[in-house]
Amino acid sequence: MIRLAIQKSGRLSEDSLNLIRECGISFVSSTYKLKTEATNFPLEILFLRDDDIPGYVQDGVADLGIVGQNVLVEAGFPALEVEALGFSKCRLSLAVPRGEEYSSVASLQGKNIATSYPEILGRYLAGEGVQAQLHTISGSVEIAPSIGLADAICDIVSSGSTLLGNGLREVETVFRSEAVLIANQNLGAEKQHLLEKLRFRMQAVRRARRNKYIILNAPVAALDQVKALLPGIKSPTVTKLAEEGWVSVQSVVNEDDFWHVTDQLKAVGAEGLLVLPIEKMIS
Repeated sequence: MIRLAIQKSGRLSEDSLNLIRECGISFVSSTYKLKTEATNFPLEILFLRDDDIPGYVQDGVADLGIVGQNVLVEAGFPALEVEALGFSKCRLSLAVPRGEEYSSVASLQGKNIATSYPEILGRYLAGEGVQAQLHTISGSVEIAPSIGLADAICDIVSSGSTLLGNGLREVETVFRSEAVLIANQNLGAEKQHLLEKLRFRMQAVRRARRNKYIILNAPVAALDQVKALLPGIKSPTVTKLAEEGWVSVQSVVNEDDFWHVTDQLKAVGAEGLLVLPIEKMIS
């Protein structure tokens, strides 16, 4: 049995639970339960405050954890990271009142800055040669300038709507973050084996999310061009159609490249493109 700690509520919690389910692991969760056990994999899930997860994994209370990189680095345990998970992406940014003059980070020299991330911000400012007074607060950071507590803030930003609603504008990105899988560095052989099995499933799910399965018809005369555009995992699957001079081509396309590749395929004569999601992708 291996113990995995995740955030007990919020977007990161939901995304983490969805990933575990997509890995084919079944469990029953409830807002009232602080732990649950999987029914078809030797896994126990603990629901904890996100700030506590790095310390619990470091101390061995939990074997694994899913947490934001911002929380992990702020807690001082970056070495625990074993896998970036590609979701819950955000950034830690500096923001100032909209009417405030700002030219560069040097504009914050000697200013008061409110933040929940004094370690990350302190290292960033030191690297920029800026000395400022940091005020550590645990929540509602955006209100600090309007009540006279600080001249600027440094906080997590996703869409920027919260900053806008509080009369602030984003001026510098201090740190980029996403969800990561972390692990205790002294796992025994059995738990290490379970970790690798879990990582294998997570990687298969992530590959599937990043790719699409594409089926199309193409003239035989354009097959070499189509194959060059659709390398697939090894090479595309090609089968003859009943109509002379045409073939069906099946392959995998990275989502980031999909629309660009589609335009090129149409340009060389491909027709009847069918795009399907991939549930799992194992290489």
